Amino acid sequence: MNLQRLEGFYWVARHQGYARAARAFPYPITQPGVHQQVRRLEDELAVKLFERVGKDKVVLTPRGQLLFDGFAPFYEQLTSLEARVKGGVVGGTLKLFAAGHFLRHLMPEWLRRLQSRRPDITVALSELPHADLGLLRRAEADLIVDWLPEVPADVEVREVARTEAWIVAPAHGPHAQKGRLSLPALAQVPFIGYHADRQLRSLQLSALEAHGITPKEAFGADSSDTILGFVAAGLGFSLVPSLTPTGPKAPGLIAQKLERPLARFPIYAVWRRARTMNPLVEAALECAPSP
Repeated sequence: MNLQRLEGFYWVARHQGYARAARAFPYPITQPGVHQQVRRLEDELAVKLFERVGKDKVVLTPRGQLLFDGFAPFYEQLTSLEARVKGGVVGGTLKLFAAGHFLRHLMPEWLRRLQSRRPDITVALSELPHADLGLLRRAEADLIVDWLPEVPADVEVREVARTEAWIVAPAHGPHAQKGRLSLPALAQVPFIGYHADRQLRSLQLSALEAHGITPKEAFGADSSDTILGFVAAGLGFSLVPSLTPTGPKAPGLIAQKLERPLARFPIYAVWRRARTMNPLVEAALECAPSP
């Protein structure tokens, strides 16, 4: 297969369109030029690699996905491989995704250390409603920071923090007695659960079930911070993780550590397994906190 045609294929797959691919190329090229590279590659392989799903959008066919999964790691490591061969230090943009709670309470100090040690690295930080490892596999993310129910074989992880489960409820009502929560009384309070992450929602419900609570589900939210805002507004109660030993705090809210089961969860930095380590990820991990 012609390497130049594969390069055109890679950028179209990454950006799901020929015009966006042409703009993203590391050297000047026209949209028809990119289209020609892909068409010749399809002719060479005698397969269809993309299908059009909109005016300016294409997606990979199953055979195209197979080719992308095999070629993308090789292509993306060329820059770091060249730098390692030359013995240089690689700067650039680290694409980092994290859940909202960890963006606010874990990442600031971590990023300050990274900025101090490696001012040549820019961090593109994005909030993640749930741990989507597809972002790593599609090379849309270099590093994800989140909880994982299990660790697949194609990623590597390092534990960077641990969270504990806390029950949070409005400060006023029959469930709140002298600054403590009456768990049986919470069965009558609307429940606010995780909406996007089914694993977290399942953990919430099973923990409450251990206390004999079958909650009245009323609201759903995608982040711990949104849930805490709903609870503080008096809309209901919930079960959320917290990195701090004193638990989440907000006016109008009571937080009580879940003692049965005593729930602690590891928070991981997650990156794609590869023969050559991404030097930007390596630099970030050197500054990572310890749990």
